[in-house]
Amino acid sequence: MPTPLILDTDPGVDDAVALVLALRSPELDVRAVTATFGNVGLEHTLPNAQRLVALAGRPDVPVARGAARPLVHPQLERAARWHGADGLGGRAGTLPDGVPLDPRPAVELMADVLRAATEPVTIAAIGPLTNCAVLLAAHPELADRVGRFVIMGGSLRGGNTAAAAEFNVYADPEAAHRVLTQPEVPVTLVPLDLTLRCAAGADWVAGLAAGGPTGAVLADVIAAYRAAFREHYGRDVVALHDAVALMEAIRPDILHTTPMPLLVACDLGPARGVVVPDGQPDAPGPPVAVALDADVEAVLADIAARLKD
Repeated sequence: MPTPLILDTDPGVDDAVALVLALRSPELDVRAVTATFGNVGLEHTLPNAQRLVALAGRPDVPVARGAARPLVHPQLERAARWHGADGLGGRAGTLPDGVPLDPRPAVELMADVLRAATEPVTIAAIGPLTNCAVLLAAHPELADRVGRFVIMGGSLRGGNTAAAAEFNVYADPEAAHRVLTQPEVPVTLVPLDLTLRCAAGADWVAGLAAGGPTGAVLADVIAAYRAAFREHYGRDVVALHDAVALMEAIRPDILHTTPMPLLVACDLGPARGVVVPDGQPDAPGPPVAVALDADVEAVLADIAARLKD
């Protein structure tokens, strides 16, 4: 039976690939897409989510409006330099008209999906964790309806934002701390340590473009993101951060995890947003399954195969 899934996202170029990937994978039963601020503002991420659901040909999947800002402090940095001002590399207007917006706020849609489910629901969170933190706080009675969180975020060895933090966690560290340190719902974290190793090269992007109309649209969306990555890192590759995390929800055997308790630095200094593993044998706190290894070629090949029309 397919795994019931809620996808919480801030599209975002790599989110776009991940969202279509989720909707094209028969192992998943996507029951809701919830948008949050993140790579760009909610005024862009929300319609992007609606357009991407339409691109995937899934008007049956409800899309809802989520958080427009972090829980406590204002968002310090956005990622338009990577994703373009519209979040989709300047190509949002080339996508189909979006599916209608569900009238429920994102957290209420999430809660309704959980209440209606007859089996545990996976929540895949590939943006800031604000919606997920509010869900846990507002509906603690539904925690046992969540099978696990699968999260793209964090880094154990240096980040991609500020001094040492990864973008999704840095965007709302208080929310990340709430989700990563709670004991009620199991968490699998897919950090930069792995996703940067799973970067796709020029041949992969060319194959995506040649794989059919949907892949061609995604390859077009990727172009500016790829150019930014090449300029910043000096490598002609595309980091598919969020798609790699989605593969963990699709095929739990494809990434290799190590359990460890985690903390998130929530101070306002240079360590803000840093994910800190506690390696002590008697470390308190629930262990998070951190994905640190994978067969990279197998992961990339599986993603590509699922995006073909």
